[in-house]
This record gives sequence, structure tokens and C-alpha cells, in this order.
Amino acid sequence: MKKIDEYQGKKVLVMGFGISGINAAHLLVKLGANVTANDKATPKNNDIVDDLEADGIRVITGDNPISLANEGFDVVVKNPGIPYDNPLVAAFVKQGTPIITEAELGWQIFDGHLVSVTGSNGKTTTTTLTQLMIAENAKHQVKYAGNIGISFSKIAEDLGPDDTLVTELSSFQLLGAPTIHPHIAIITNIFSNHLDYHKTRENYINAKLNITRNQTKDDFLVINWDRDEWQKIAQRSQATIVPFSRLNKSHDGSYVEDGMIYWRGQEVMPTKDIRLIGPQNVENALAAIAAAKLSGVTNDAIKKVLTTFSGVRHRLQYVMEYQERLFYNDSKSTDIEATEVALQGFNRPVILLAGGLDRGYTFERLVPYFKKHVKAMIVFGECKDKMKDVGNQAGVPVVESENAITAVPEAWKLSEPGDVILLSPANASWDQFPSFEVRGDKFIEAVEELTGKKEQ
Repeated sequence: MKKIDEYQGKKVLVMGFGISGINAAHLLVKLGANVTANDKATPKNNDIVDDLEADGIRVITGDNPISLANEGFDVVVKNPGIPYDNPLVAAFVKQGTPIITEAELGWQIFDGHLVSVTGSNGKTTTTTLTQLMIAENAKHQVKYAGNIGISFSKIAEDLGPDDTLVTELSSFQLLGAPTIHPHIAIITNIFSNHLDYHKTRENYINAKLNITRNQTKDDFLVINWDRDEWQKIAQRSQATIVPFSRLNKSHDGSYVEDGMIYWRGQEVMPTKDIRLIGPQNVENALAAIAAAKLSGVTNDAIKKVLTTFSGVRHRLQYVMEYQERLFYNDSKSTDIEATEVALQGFNRPVILLAGGLDRGYTFERLVPYFKKHVKAMIVFGECKDKMKDVGNQAGVPVVESENAITAVPEAWKLSEPGDVILLSPANASWDQFPSFEVRGDKFIEAVEELTGKKEQ
């Protein structure tokens, strides 16, 4: 941990009691700040408030009182999910109070080698693969943190100048990280996500580009080279560009040619030996390989990771096989693109479980994927009528169900030996579940109840 004094004696407001907010509040006390912690909800667990107050932190819950904007805070550390049109946040923006996220605070105290990953899809898998690969050859600590569910600042406290931290960073986190400066940055892809938050695609892209905003030619930006738009986005960085390409569009980084993965002309391994399924995971592997090779990792270490790693929970996660049916949990597929790539990973007939929060999208672009891969659909949630309509357009039998839990026995009734039963909703979970993680966990529980077996 780097010693800094910029918070000594400063008044700091922490908004949001998520894991990152709580850790940020305690860290700020260590850094000498006068901390107020605020959450719109009242925590059900009183220990959270007790622990904060025991550390000398003033706690306000049950509202985001606008009066806090008049208390002269020097800095606001905001939960990434709180939008900037929140009245209290908007008041701070208007008066020019600096607003950062916990990722920025983590960067400010971090004293080691930083690798950061962002993108619309594949962030968590790429982050995990990168950390595992670098750790295989490392003589010092290699950890991961960030949007992957582990507080950046908490991990950064325990790392020294020789250690490496691989961070997954969302667009929400990056908006409030003005000085973050990874030596290696990765952009897995950029689609049109979170426009309800960012308002426009350009705003979303600009938020993602904060990952490379402070990089120089001595740093590296690893970026997907398979679309012209992403190649143009790369031109907005000052870093040394390292492309990765599943479609063999560049040989300057990692790429696939005739079923073989290469790093700058050197064979690494066949794509068929990657344990994770699907073209999206080939891309995730290519991104991680580029970062690993830039970090001095050997091909043997890369092969070891890619031939043994079976996946991140809720990201096209293999659950089990039962009576010759394969169950997969892809609850993290909260957008159309993620479901497209999930379906392309299977050569077997798919019983698809899909639906969720209605964000105003339409799903016609899924029709060709349904025609090619989907045998039947179980639809649920606010979007079930839209999903049903697209299924009908594709000529796929559709059954309505209440949610991702009740859909499991319905899917079983429609399945036959050799089928895949896949939860890949193409929509966010918030209409029925607090998070995609909860939705995925409940799906797995329903599979376990149906089969009488535990997930593998």
C-alpha cells in the first residue's frame, strides 16, 4: 500500500453500503479523513452500521438527504451504481465537488503492477484467466479485484511494489476513476450496454476509454481487433496497441489461424484444447494471452490454465449432466450479444430459458440464432412477450413460465437425451431477482431439486 496524505483532515462522504463502499469508508479513516457514510436503504444487518460507527464514521441511512450537499464535503466516494442524476449526486456535480468511485481510491493507494480489464462482455472470465496465467510464473503476489466482486482498495492495501493486481472495471467504476493508470489495459469488446445509465453510446464508449486515458506509449492497450469500430476506438489511446483477433485480422498480437492460437507468429496451443466452450471464450483467452505474454508468462503456463479452467460462476457455467442432458448457467448474459455468443458455443439442441427486465429493447436479431441452435424456449419476466414473439418468428416452440426457477421443470419436460438446458436470459434480472448472481444460484438450486444431484 502506498502512503498518501491527500485525505488527511478532509471531509469525505461515502455513498452506498456495498462491499466497496464499506471498505472505502474504513480505508479513508486510516488515511486520516473525517468520514460520513450514507445509504438510501437501511441495512438489515445492524453489524454494518455498528462496525462503521465503531471506526468513528458518521452513518446516515434510509435516505440520501439533499442537505448533505451543504456540509462542505471535499470529496464524494460514490457507489458506481448510483446514477449521476440522483438528486444528491447532481447537487455535488453542480457545485463542483470531486466525485470518485472506490476503484479510484484503490488506484491511489496501489503501489504495484496494474492490469485492468473492461468491456461489455467477457470481463470476469478475462480477468480471471489473466490473473491465473500471470500467477503461474510469478515470484510475487498476483491477485484480482474490482467488479469481479472483491474490493479494489481492500486488496490494494495488502500488496507491495513487486505485486500484481488484475482488476475488472465496469463503465460505472471508470466514470469515477480520473487518474487510474494501468500498465496493461484490456478492452474485450464494446456493444451498446447500460444506455439507461450513460444515455448515449458515445458516453458509454468514453467511460470505457477511461481505462486507457492516462496511458502513454510505454503502456499497452490490448483490444479486440475483429470489428472496424473497435480498431477506430483504439486510435483514441496513446498506449502501444496490442490487438487480439479470433478472426485472424491482425498478427501483431494474439490471434487464431487454422484452429491454432498464435502470439506474434509463435504457436501457443490449438483452440480445441481450451476447456471453456464457445467463440467468446476463445476471444477471452486471446485477450488474457496477450496480457500474459506482455507480462513474461510462458506458453506452458498459458496452456495449463486454458486446459484446466472450467469457467466463472454464472458465465456459461457448466452445472451438471443428468440423464444425458447438460445444464448450463449463463445468468450473466444480461444482453442480446451475450446470449448470441452463448448459443454459438453449442453443437447440441438447446432448450433456452430467457427473459427478464424490460429495458425497451427488441430482440429480432436473435431470430437466426434461435433458428440454428434452439429447439424450444421457456420465457419469463417482463420481457416474456417480446421473447415469445421472437421465438415464434424463428419457428421455435415457446412455453411461458413465471421465472427462471419455475422454468427448469418446464424445460425438462421438453428435453430429450443429448439436449442442452441453458439459462441465458438476454436480459437483466432486476424485475424478479436482486442480481444475476441470485438468479443463477436459484436456477442451480432448481436443477439440483429436479435431478437430486449437486452441481459439479
